[in-house]
Amino acid sequence: MASTSRPVRPVRPVGEVRLWAVRQAPPWPEVLVLSLLDARERARAASLTHPRDRSMYLAAHVGLRLLLGERLGVHPRDLRFARDRCAHCGGPNGRPILLIGQEGQGAPGGPYFSLSHCAGVTLIALADVLVGVDVERLPSRRTVELCLARLHPRERAELLRVRRAERPLEFCRLWTRKEAYLKALGTGLSRGLDRDYLGAGGEGRPVGWCVVNLSCGPQERTHAAALAVPRWVRAPAGPDELNWSAYGHVLGGVRSLGD
Repeated sequence: MASTSRPVRPVRPVGEVRLWAVRQAPPWPEVLVLSLLDARERARAASLTHPRDRSMYLAAHVGLRLLLGERLGVHPRDLRFARDRCAHCGGPNGRPILLIGQEGQGAPGGPYFSLSHCAGVTLIALADVLVGVDVERLPSRRTVELCLARLHPRERAELLRVRRAERPLEFCRLWTRKEAYLKALGTGLSRGLDRDYLGAGGEGRPVGWCVVNLSCGPQERTHAAALAVPRWVRAPAGPDELNWSAYGHVLGGVRSLGD
């Protein structure tokens, strides 16, 4: 496939959110997979010495490019990314954004996207609105105890009422809600974890936002995940599985980096 742009697809409903899970590595030779990435992404992949970490990174970033390329009608290799300004401190470390045009401006009105990967599963969210997604593996009881003091007082009180054996799951579900919300805001963890209440009770949560836990499918007992979108947006109950075979044609016209 040539790297020329495809025709733009029909406009999607405003506020639509799509979510995918990636659980397997791309089924193509790595040299072709790397050819879809930019220099920064290839350097990051090369720095990962553990095969599992490298495979997860490639699956996450190639999956994101394929999905965005399909949505926008452009070749995944031609997408350019940058960081927006942080909504908390104003620094150049905010949410990842797409760049468009010769001057490299952020794409107005999106699509917005969010990516999270952890221990064998990656979640990718695309939306016409601000969006945040997070997936985490259940922590140890020791990790939970160490993190309790950083939480909102109501969240801490709720977790202390949970049986110790069940606390890692409830903590992980809470933590993913917090991270998804902070990603959607564009602040990340630079915003204090004790500032916003994302506990089990609905009352007192951030006004104007819908923050929900998601199904982790086959990893339901070992992981937790969450999605954050504006309140008026309908959140999906869980992700679709990314089907690599649907994108094989993209690799057809891509030459390797050594060609």
